[in-house]
Amino acid sequence: MAFRPLPARAPAVLLREARPLKALFSQAQRLAHLQRLLESQLQPAAREHCHVASWREGTLLLIVTDGHWATRLRYQQKRLQRQLQALEVFANLSRILFKVQPTATTPVVSGHPMDISSRSAENIQATAEGISDPKLRAALERLASHAKGKEPPPPQE
Repeated sequence: MAFRPLPARAPAVLLREARPLKALFSQAQRLAHLQRLLESQLQPAAREHCHVASWREGTLLLIVTDGHWATRLRYQQKRLQRQLQALEVFANLSRILFKVQPTATTPVVSGHPMDISSRSAENIQATAEGISDPKLRAALERLASHAKGKEPPPPQE
């Protein structure tokens, strides 16, 4: 007995006919609509940091990307609640909850590379040789070791 897979169906047909997918799709559409309404009431800078997680029984749960934005939004909570209650969808809004959930991606650190010229490394190393504080001397020697294309000079003792 050979297995014969069912014929492929268009995604739009699946979304209309398959019950679990239909429910999931309608929930996603509902959240997207609530998100648009929320963004219409937020300051432009806050829009990318605040997302609707759920809307049940008069409680709106918002996911915020970091504590800074959560604090800012908490200060504006009463104003935001009044503005949202003016919209038909949020007419029975009784409270807004904020949950901090950092984004999954790690931010790219854009800094200057620690490469310094050979000449600068020599000057820093020479300065380190005249320093009596061992911690400062070690820090300067580490800094001198970042010379471009050259081995750092050996520490003098």
